[in-house]
Amino acid sequence: MANPGAGRIDVHCHSMTPAYRQAIASLGPTIRTPEWTAQGTVDFLDRHGSAAAVLSLSVPGTHHGDDAKARRLARRCNEEAAEFVERHPKRLGAFATLPIPDVEGACEEARHALDVLKLDGIGLLASYDGKYLGDPSFDPVLKVLNERSAVVVIHPNNHPSTQVVRQGISKGIGNFLVEFLFDTTRAALNLLFSDVLHRFPNIRFVLFHAGGTLPYVAWRVAEIASRQMTVPPWDTQYPSPFMERHGAKLTAQDVLSHLRLFYYETALAAGPQTFGSLMQVAAPERILFGSDWPYCPEVMTEDIIQALYTQTGLDEARLQAIGRGNALRLFPRFA
Repeated sequence: MANPGAGRIDVHCHSMTPAYRQAIASLGPTIRTPEWTAQGTVDFLDRHGSAAAVLSLSVPGTHHGDDAKARRLARRCNEEAAEFVERHPKRLGAFATLPIPDVEGACEEARHALDVLKLDGIGLLASYDGKYLGDPSFDPVLKVLNERSAVVVIHPNNHPSTQVVRQGISKGIGNFLVEFLFDTTRAALNLLFSDVLHRFPNIRFVLFHAGGTLPYVAWRVAEIASRQMTVPPWDTQYPSPFMERHGAKLTAQDVLSHLRLFYYETALAAGPQTFGSLMQVAAPERILFGSDWPYCPEVMTEDIIQALYTQTGLDEARLQAIGRGNALRLFPRFA
């Protein structure tokens, strides 16, 4: 059998640009800043037989309380990312960062990053200041991205609700263990029920970590959502534009069909337990490879690759699509 991993494109690979490292260091010692260079990323790709990676920043993002500083930081980080891409055009791509919740600044930076710097897409956090991306205040940003058919990756954030949970039941356990997964799940459902997928249909949303727990809870969500419209009372305190648009005609299949509009990637989600659910929920052509390096240690990259290619039971064609073919439709310049 030919090597199904040949030419692999990693869509969940993080950068730590000089400007971002300096900004994070100023916030104090509690935020991890792994060692990173552009050449080090290329070396990492070579060690694991991957062809290219599309880089993005991780939490906490570029807005730390001051709009003007956030705009300057986002601009510098995106300019540095563009420099890395120019240096390694066939090996590296980049998702731009935006200074959200400064909506005006985010719109301006999105235009600059996509129209001027020609970056490959946008990297957003699942929530900002406790608000998920479907909040109406973010609509101007989504409008700019929709007009450009942007690829938008969604990285979980440290939502305020996770701090309450950690104080109660998960002391000593980092948010990355399970809280990140719940945050991505909430973000995806927020996009669904706020009808963002319908109102901004040109945005290609990529959910990191296989959508969190979304594949596992998909049937439950679809069943409850569809029955709430026909078996009263459904929750009118928090109206859902998605459910109101469908009304009593909403079916479970409508919900599941919308979940297939998302793209999903494999970082720390490549084992057969996860893929059993993911393959039932995601469109096969919308599953992408991701490693989460360097925040995810390199030994785990090896485990992700090993699990994906030997434990999921997928055939060679499906593995080649996940590793390369599906990503090429989003990023054809890597062909």
